[in-house]
Amino acid sequence: MSVDDRTRDEMLAAVPSLRAFAVSLCGNVDRADDLVQEALMRALANIDSFRPGSNMSAWLFTILRNHFRSEYRKRRREVEDPDGWHAQTLSSQPEQQPHMEFEELREALKKLPEAQREALILVGASGFSCEEAAEICGCAVGTIKSRVSRARRHLASLLSITDASDLAPDLRQVG
Repeated sequence: MSVDDRTRDEMLAAVPSLRAFAVSLCGNVDRADDLVQEALMRALANIDSFRPGSNMSAWLFTILRNHFRSEYRKRRREVEDPDGWHAQTLSSQPEQQPHMEFEELREALKKLPEAQREALILVGASGFSCEEAAEICGCAVGTIKSRVSRARRHLASLLSITDASDLAPDLRQVG
């Protein structure tokens, strides 16, 4: 398993985005780190299947996403906490406004259908184009665009956002 410097650098450059995507999928930082590590190990083990000149980030995101889904299917047999009661007893509630807003966003994201949340995170947070996200998800570009649009509308509704001024109410024009 020999990896050239350029390939190694491309893989390392993708790690922060992979980690953010993994956190958005599983909601747990430690588990997300494990997912990223496993995805990178799988990528290295199968580096010969990577097509030089193609999008390394998209390839890594696809590996991570597929691994997450495989794990999810296996974990479905574990004890669930559907109402989040047990999980809430294990953490302290945020005390500062930004933390509360982030928690509201995180909870709202959980309420989105998985396909919409995934598309929104890939395009809106991870910076992938709709074409790249479609390749990662294995669907048509129009499907990604539709999922992102629906996810944004649904998220805005869940967060009671009616216009742009609701996004940053503390930032006012001085003049």
